[in-house]
Amino acid sequence: MGLYDFEKKLDRKDTNSVKWSFIGEYTGVNDALPLWVADMDFETVPEIKEELSRRAEHGIYGYTARTDSYYRELIDWLERRQGFRVKQEWITHSSGVVNAIYNSIYALSDEEDGVIIQPPVYHPFARAVTLTRRKLLLNPLVLKGGRYGMDYEGLEKILKAGGARLLILCSPHNPVGRVFTAEELALLGKLCIHYGVTVISDEIHSDFIYGGHTFVPFASVSEELEQNSIICTAPSKTFNLAGLSTSNIIIPNKALKSRYDSYCEARGLKSYNIFGALAAETAYRYGEAWLEELLGYLEENRNFAVTYFKTYLPEIKVILPEGTYFLWVDFRNLNYNKEELEEFLIKEARLWLNQGYIFGKEGEGYARINLACQKSTLEEALNRLLKAIRKAA
Repeated sequence: MGLYDFEKKLDRKDTNSVKWSFIGEYTGVNDALPLWVADMDFETVPEIKEELSRRAEHGIYGYTARTDSYYRELIDWLERRQGFRVKQEWITHSSGVVNAIYNSIYALSDEEDGVIIQPPVYHPFARAVTLTRRKLLLNPLVLKGGRYGMDYEGLEKILKAGGARLLILCSPHNPVGRVFTAEELALLGKLCIHYGVTVISDEIHSDFIYGGHTFVPFASVSEELEQNSIICTAPSKTFNLAGLSTSNIIIPNKALKSRYDSYCEARGLKSYNIFGALAAETAYRYGEAWLEELLGYLEENRNFAVTYFKTYLPEIKVILPEGTYFLWVDFRNLNYNKEELEEFLIKEARLWLNQGYIFGKEGEGYARINLACQKSTLEEALNRLLKAIRKAA
């Protein structure tokens, strides 16, 4: 028994939770089990609760700024956990990583410039490109032997064609769970530098790495890559703080950072959430033991789910995640089209999952399962799926 109770269930239905409070409204099935959005069902670090309660008691919540101790805790965390040495002057702010991606696209490119993404990938990437009126360039990952990798030949063809200004990297990759190696990142970075393309690296899931794998921050691979990157991080996924709108954007290159900051300044995007800043600093100071226990719990959930599929549903293939708290599941053997699969999972299995097609056409026939829940919830979800598939057979 550890120090923290990840089996504890809290009722979230009356908390305006996107995940739990609108199940019937969004799905049409009131008792669907939500394992979709990247939101954990675990109570956060106790010290965070204590610090937020203490600060709330003060009664005045005026304008706030980040302190030296905030930056010190963040810098120490990144060096301790990832071997990534960051200077305070590299760190800037956004309310969230998705916001930072939009800000970066606007600050570093012009309309009709090309932005490369690697589907099946986190769906706000494509939306950010199209809504900012940039040209969406697709460099899909390649699935070989049950493991995804980058298509460097395809990438170089896109780069040679010209017009690309940015590449949005998802590392670790959501939804397929890859933890890219230093060699993979170096090859990607070398190509981007050669063709004058800046890399925006979304590393929000970098604290969720399973045994046998090591996370490598893109900017840590070499000084060249460091100077050609924008690194997007946040405590929101790690400590379940998404509602507190706080992220840390790391831009070592002075010129790139100046352009990013100038864009944000001109649009009034520089204010801080008082509780978010406090929660983040507290998380980095006190949250390591909690995270270590959480990682063990998540790995158990991952292994349980993978074993369940192999044992009871061998026709459903799963991609073993190396990082993140997602399971990427291949339902194509059920022979449903994307609309039929979605209807089957919601109405027959009563499961609210992220449908694979939202991550790009490469995700059609797949779905993403959120493993960051109590094991009993995960077991119930898999039992529902098994029962529905057997009934439909």
